[in-house]
Amino acid sequence: MTEPTTGHTPGADAHDNRRQVLYWRLLARLFDREEQAALESASLAVVEDIGLPAALLDPQVSLDSIVQRHPELAAEFDGVMVPDADEERDRAAEVRRAALVSKLLLNVYGTCPGTVYAEQLARWQADAGWLERALGCRPGDLRGGRPAAGARGSGGAGVSPTGTGGNTGTPDLGQLIPQIGPDLAAIEADLVKRMHLREVLADPALASRLTPSMSLIEQLLRDKDNLSGVALANAKALIRRFVDEVAEVLRTQVAKATVGELDRSVPPKRVFRNLDLDRTIWKNLTNWSPDEERLYVDRLYYRHTARRTTPSRLIVVVDQSGSMVDSMVNCTILASIFAGLPKVDVHLIAYDTQALDLTPWVHDPFETLLRTNLGGGTDGRVAMALAQPKIAEPRNTVVVWISDFYEWESEPLFESMAAIHRSGAKFIPVGSVTSSGRGSVNPWFRERFRDLGTPVISGHIRKLVHELKTFLA
Repeated sequence: MTEPTTGHTPGADAHDNRRQVLYWRLLARLFDREEQAALESASLAVVEDIGLPAALLDPQVSLDSIVQRHPELAAEFDGVMVPDADEERDRAAEVRRAALVSKLLLNVYGTCPGTVYAEQLARWQADAGWLERALGCRPGDLRGGRPAAGARGSGGAGVSPTGTGGNTGTPDLGQLIPQIGPDLAAIEADLVKRMHLREVLADPALASRLTPSMSLIEQLLRDKDNLSGVALANAKALIRRFVDEVAEVLRTQVAKATVGELDRSVPPKRVFRNLDLDRTIWKNLTNWSPDEERLYVDRLYYRHTARRTTPSRLIVVVDQSGSMVDSMVNCTILASIFAGLPKVDVHLIAYDTQALDLTPWVHDPFETLLRTNLGGGTDGRVAMALAQPKIAEPRNTVVVWISDFYEWESEPLFESMAAIHRSGAKFIPVGSVTSSGRGSVNPWFRERFRDLGTPVISGHIRKLVHELKTFLA
């Protein structure tokens, strides 16, 4: 491998060599933290020759610091890992891209062992946000964490499937995204576990540096009974902040999805604001008097405004075992949003080996989450015992059951679910409902739900919102 040259325009081979230098250095730093002098010096020469700051090679410098010092790089980082299917990148641009991608991957995946401090976690979360932006997502989307509605970025809510761009060998993002999201969430969870969270929460200055994420909220919910005083107050503040941020995003999705179709069986109200002027004029054109140049109206037409409303009762049953924490948090918030809609009576039940009726607190997801007890096994029969008596009018009831369906007693529970479906109630089985779209569902249940005609919904929470629109409209 030849070292890059300067002072003239490099040829195609020189560009390829430069890109290889950068990626070999990345691999060396990820798998062996000891610097390799030849790769380091060659990479420094490449970075400086293409006009990028040398700080890109320093894993201790955050992406925020890089962009703060060099604001023009923000636009380059956005979407830098999204392949361009329409045109082939020139070789020089690929070298520059390799330098930026190497920085992103090294900062996110090159985490060090040992104790993690609040400042380190906050920096990693910010760097992971830049990686998500590079993939065309919003910060937090892939990790299943807080959806940052106002985040800078060009990708919107997700990544559109794209092909391989040029001859770079870049993998299809449609295949990569399902893998990257869980990996990032796992790294973040490991960092949280290695942080002395109780000591951090007891110090307001340190606690203020924490950014709420799904991994952090899971730890807080598991450890809340062991906290008191200032630590408990800071934990509650972080949970409420996370709940508010997720609720803001979900409330927008629900508002777009829950407007029912016009109910034309209900006569329109004959009031001025509902008057359909265009239709009234069209239907009365036969009454036009050419001599008088006047239209005589013998009938007024009004717009239908009544819409089909959601069924009066929505029963949400959520598995709160350890593997379902994302679903517990997301669906608790989602249930509270539906509970705020008119003419919807929402009931919320959480269970593991015991069941808890959280309906009295369903309007406040923060209070609901504080009453959960994550962990333990799974026995859906105890939740069924609470849910069945709530089905007073089957044809006016929807039951949403969220679980991975790995149960102690599978057949009795499935028979109870099938009985709800046969009664006329709408039964919606849902796998894990996460922000990252990752989930696992017991194949035994998945097959039987499909045979029953109620296939399992699994994946991103937006899918559940969409299905609720379909079932409830």
